[in-house]
Amino acid sequence: MENLLIIGCGDVARRALPELQRRYRVTALVRSPDSALDAAGVEQIVGDLDDAASLVPLAGRAERIAHLAPPEGSGALDTRTRSLLAALAPRKRGAMLPRRFVYLSTSGVYGDCAGEWIDETRPPNPQTERALRRLDAERALVEWGERNKLEIVILRVPGIYASDRLPRERLSRGTPALRPGEDVYTNHIHADDLAGILVAALESTGARGVYNASDDGPMKMGDFFDLVADRAGLARPPRISREEAASQLPPELVSFMSESRRLSNRRMKAELGVRLRYCTVQDGVPGIKETA
Repeated sequence: MENLLIIGCGDVARRALPELQRRYRVTALVRSPDSALDAAGVEQIVGDLDDAASLVPLAGRAERIAHLAPPEGSGALDTRTRSLLAALAPRKRGAMLPRRFVYLSTSGVYGDCAGEWIDETRPPNPQTERALRRLDAERALVEWGERNKLEIVILRVPGIYASDRLPRERLSRGTPALRPGEDVYTNHIHADDLAGILVAALESTGARGVYNASDDGPMKMGDFFDLVADRAGLARPPRISREEAASQLPPELVSFMSESRRLSNRRMKAELGVRLRYCTVQDGVPGIKETA
């Protein structure tokens, strides 16, 4: 049984844990000891991606690594991922490097695609600092993998949702959405399906390169909010123009409303053998009775 090191053992990683523990001896990097992980039988290494000295124990610990931790909150570079890669470098001759490294990135690296269908051959065009940081991490990983002849798998992830990860608070506040004629396409993946994609990316023999980790059904952003509102028994959001949004909404929210793309997941299904449980948000967003 191989060793797996998880960097960023949050919601998605924990959903994947039962399956991962059937395949690997699992260790997690944590900022402080976690009793839930302890109870699950996960070995823990206390460290912080912002403290390079604390990462020294990671070298040679695992044949496979799943990196799910976010970058820092500002700037165009992901220094956390770069610190992680430096820490993984063998300290002794013949020490082990990971054989496969899976990284959860974002589909935001594509930028605005004017609603077009895109696959992994689309050149990145990040238009926000958060997307620039993710692309910086991707490029650092690819270079590191090529230099050390390692298997690098990058999952470009769109909006993650689950029964406890829905914009109900936003809907309760009455935050507006764009008018249908000015609205953008968004893409989604259920957290349980993303956990399954993570397992497949770690396990599949031929996994290499970039995969869009998305479900089958891109939809307009406002339609998604309408669906969640209807299922939760809340009022649908008011619709406003793009010009009104720019003057009424926070800049970060407006930036999300400025990128439109539809992700193809054909490569993910063909090469990783993924079978989605929730093919569209209509399948995965629960109704009132299901959340009661």
